[in-house]
Amino acid sequence: MKRALLFIPLLIFIGMAVFLYKGLFLNPKELDSALEGKPVPTFTLESLEDAQVTITNKDLEGEVYLLNVWATWCPSCKYEHPFLNKLSRKGDIPIYGINYRDERGLALRYLANSGDPYTKNLYDPEGKLGLDLGVYGAPETFVVDHNGVVRYRFAGVLGPQNWAETFMPMIAELRREAAAAKGGA
Repeated sequence: MKRALLFIPLLIFIGMAVFLYKGLFLNPKELDSALEGKPVPTFTLESLEDAQVTITNKDLEGEVYLLNVWATWCPSCKYEHPFLNKLSRKGDIPIYGINYRDERGLALRYLANSGDPYTKNLYDPEGKLGLDLGVYGAPETFVVDHNGVVRYRFAGVLGPQNWAETFMPMIAELRREAAAAKGGA
C-alpha cells in the first residue's frame, strides 16, 4: 500500500503534462464565444465623449455593425487603430467602440491625436460589458447583425487579411439576410 502511494505524485505529474501539452496546440484567436447566435447583452453605458449621454444595446440595432473592444493601455489596439480609421473613412460599416477598463481622459486624448474611427464609443471603465461579452482582453471585435445578435467574435488585431477573408464575406451575407427580412416584412 505504501509503495502505491509513492506513485501518486508521478500520476499527477503525467496528468498535468498531458493537459499542458494539449494546450500548446490551442489557437487563442479561435476562442469559442458563448454569445455567438445570442443577442448583445443588455447594457446602459455612458458615452466616452459625454458622461451625460447614455447608450444602450437598443441604440445600436437596425443594421450590421462591428463592436470593437479597445483601450489605451493595449499595445495591440494601437497597432490595430490605423486599420479601423481606414475602415471608418470608407464608411462601409458602423464601428462602435467599447473603451474597456480605461481612463476617460487618456482615451479622449488618444482619439484626438490618432483619429476616432467609432460611430459611437461606449465607456466601460469597470469592464462590466466586457465581462458580459466574455472578453478575454483587448482588442476583440464582434460582428453583430441587424437584430442585435452576435454572429462572430474575433480576438486579436483586425487587419486587411482577416478583414478580406472572414469579415467582408460574413458582413455581406448578414446584409443579404437583413435585406431579405425587410423584403419579407
